[in-house]
Amino acid sequence: MGTSSGSNLPHQMLPPRQQLQTSLSLVSSDPHLSRSNSAIVRESPAESASSQETWPTSKSIMGNKTESGKSGPDSHDQLVIRHVSIADKVSLRDIARERVDAVAERMHRLPEEYLEELKNGLKAILEGNGSQPVDEFMFLQKFVQTRSDLTSKTLVRAHRVQLEILVVINTGIQAFLHPNINLSQTYLIEIFVYKRCRNIACQNELPSDGCPCEICANRKGFCNLCMCVICNKFDFSVNTCRWIGCDVCSHWTHTDCAIRDGEISMGVSAKSVSGMGEMLFKCRACNHTSELLGWVKDVFQHCAPNWDRESLMKELDFVSRIFRGSEDTRGRKLFWKCEELIDKIKSGLAEATAAKLILVFFQEFELDSPKSLESGEGGGTIAPQDACNRIAEVVKETLRKMEIVGEEKMRMYKKARMGLEECEREVEEKAKQVAELKMERQKKKQQIEEVERIVRLKQAEAEMFQLKANEAKVEAERLERIVKAKKEKTEEEYASNYLKLRLSEAEAEKEYLFEKIKEQESGGEASQAVMYSTIREMLHGYNASSSPRVDPRSNQRNPFRSNP
Repeated sequence: MGTSSGSNLPHQMLPPRQQLQTSLSLVSSDPHLSRSNSAIVRESPAESASSQETWPTSKSIMGNKTESGKSGPDSHDQLVIRHVSIADKVSLRDIARERVDAVAERMHRLPEEYLEELKNGLKAILEGNGSQPVDEFMFLQKFVQTRSDLTSKTLVRAHRVQLEILVVINTGIQAFLHPNINLSQTYLIEIFVYKRCRNIACQNELPSDGCPCEICANRKGFCNLCMCVICNKFDFSVNTCRWIGCDVCSHWTHTDCAIRDGEISMGVSAKSVSGMGEMLFKCRACNHTSELLGWVKDVFQHCAPNWDRESLMKELDFVSRIFRGSEDTRGRKLFWKCEELIDKIKSGLAEATAAKLILVFFQEFELDSPKSLESGEGGGTIAPQDACNRIAEVVKETLRKMEIVGEEKMRMYKKARMGLEECEREVEEKAKQVAELKMERQKKKQQIEEVERIVRLKQAEAEMFQLKANEAKVEAERLERIVKAKKEKTEEEYASNYLKLRLSEAEAEKEYLFEKIKEQESGGEASQAVMYSTIREMLHGYNASSSPRVDPRSNQRNPFRSNP
């Protein structure tokens, strides 16, 4: 950790974490392994966000493998596992419970597809996506961690996949199943028995650098180069205020863990000459304290230019939480400044400008710091000329940075002015579009009114035609009744006239016959009988010919009688 003066900074800032980043780049070229903020976090509820082990998810782990397999002819087919006898089948519970050599002998007879299915099943359990319950992993881990026969000698006889599964169950890190990570069997055994760091990006032998402290000696699997002293976890974050390093023993602690456990508090630094209180970090490994203000200043001076917007806001939030309880003037000012910059960044301030503002703020501390008026070792006062020179340099540097900030603000002003002009042009264009839309709306309204008028006219015409149709229907019905009445009257007149005519003819016939009868009465009986029969036939023929056309009522009124 650096000091407020910034001396020997490159050697004190973050050497172990920088080495960690280099080691990570040598392990694998897979970009998924270098992620720290977006990966899945294994974390207990009681631990903070920084107390975590960060690893890629199975989707990112298998991403390259899936993409490369898409081009194959059988990419859409599932893995075909050859027939395996019941005696040779091995489950995750068998690997966790049974003897190493017995399981290894059975696994040597299993096909590669079956072994791959075993690894995928363990991945599914770790991710909580499998059909087995979530407690299955805890069950397997309890079996493995309570066995006394899993030693370096016995694990040498283990099958490669068997050893990988045992390491994953013991550490809870599924990255050991990644196909691009090919650690030697010796490394896997050393990781299992806590002789080597489980962080694939570190892989240092334990204890790291032969550290004799109590934590490195007694805590299983702890690595002081990459793990937090409090939560015993690691991640891949470097050059950040998320980690605090001890100036004395170089052990590392998550900032969140230190705040939660009260390792950051007010106190008097052993290096302080003035005896004023300030925010200090107490290392749990060696119980030494380190001042935090100079460390934060060193981190920002060397790393802030490389941070993006999100990273800068996170770092400002870390610093704000560190100095929230500060009681000294400089700590309170830093806390207020961080809160102010966070609000400004949320309001649209560029991250580059915010970084420059915080650096200018740290530079201003040199004017107020008591250390700037004291010498390094003798404790004597500085000569007035030297003091004036230092103050002049600081003022020049401050003015230079203020000019930079002024130029940045002028650039932002011009940008805002251009944006305002662009907005005004857009408003004018929108106003024209609104006027055009109003005119078009008026035209549409007139068209609608014209259509409605035509509809009303057509509706009135339809009603008129309907009325005329109804009148025509009534007139047709009246004429039909008149025609029907006239037809009935005509038929009656015709029948009456016809009957009268027939009646007159019959009367004439009758008179004629009676005259004939009178003339022939003197002719004898035989001629009389012939005459009667002739008369009957004539009368019968007359009745037969006249009956279909004569109305029954006419027959009732004018009946004909025949002689007996």
